[in-house]
Amino acid sequence: MAVQVLDSRKRPLRDIRISVTDKCNFRCQYCMPAEIFGPDYPFLPQHKLLTFEEIARLARIFTSLGVSKIRITGGEPLMRRDLPALIRMLRQVDGVQDIAMTTNGSLLAKHAEALKAAGLDRVTVSLDSLDDERFGKINGRGYKVADVLAGIEAAAQAGLGVKINMVVQREVNVDDILPMARYFREQGHILRFIEFMDVGNTNGWRLDQVVPSREIVEMIHEEMPLEPIDPNYYGEVASRYRYAGSEEEIGLISSVTQAFCSTCTRARLSAEGKMYNCLFASSGFDLREPLREGSDDAQIRELISGYWEQRQDRYSEERLLHTPGLTRDKVEMSHIGG
Repeated sequence: MAVQVLDSRKRPLRDIRISVTDKCNFRCQYCMPAEIFGPDYPFLPQHKLLTFEEIARLARIFTSLGVSKIRITGGEPLMRRDLPALIRMLRQVDGVQDIAMTTNGSLLAKHAEALKAAGLDRVTVSLDSLDDERFGKINGRGYKVADVLAGIEAAAQAGLGVKINMVVQREVNVDDILPMARYFREQGHILRFIEFMDVGNTNGWRLDQVVPSREIVEMIHEEMPLEPIDPNYYGEVASRYRYAGSEEEIGLISSVTQAFCSTCTRARLSAEGKMYNCLFASSGFDLREPLREGSDDAQIRELISGYWEQRQDRYSEERLLHTPGLTRDKVEMSHIGG
């Protein structure tokens, strides 16, 4: 039986986001700007990455502490070779109820069927525009929208649940909000709009580039009336809205203007085995060293629970109180996933 562990603010540990690589084939400015992550950037060597066996072992330990949902992230997770093998291993872990993956979608068409067969439940695909020129600039590498749409279609055909994430930035892709809403409503996929966040230290975040979720809702509501609906579960990050008179919905992730720290149940595991208790954390807790130095499961379990129990993180709430003066060094999002 799992024992539920609580942090210092009585928030349970229920979700773990596992980065399997710090590499990505995109260079989105809000995540991995090309001027920083250039050809000579020192990505992690293979021997520093957690092996699939180490990830599966940690997953078993996390589930013994109450985790039931696992999300695979990166970088771009599909750049990690043989990823379906890891999914199969995680599917065997007692207590895991849901396995999801966040991806840029460009490689998804090739792998969707194998991922579903291995036991993946659903994917979240990042797509910030349907306009090829704008999307090519955003991803920094000239990838076409069609590449991502093909991945979305392949995932749906394979039987995976599909959601779409769109990071909205003023003066970048506000004009794409309504076209994206129309398109994915027609396609039957849930689209979630994400406020531009100050993750990491290199994405040039400014508060005046944030488009508040309230503004996005008003824009869509004017053309396609919306009505709010209840969360699916405690700790759900997205505020949900339904198109009036239908079961079709959108979501808003409002980390900047409507912080949800008080119900955050997520920990993150970086590709080299550090546990982070917040997307905006400055430092992590190394689990790779005890794994490789012979600590048994009970000892690692104690380390994890102790680290979570000390957790006080509530960066987004603090940002609301102190912006624009709040600054700190933070781990890059490309290192621990979104």
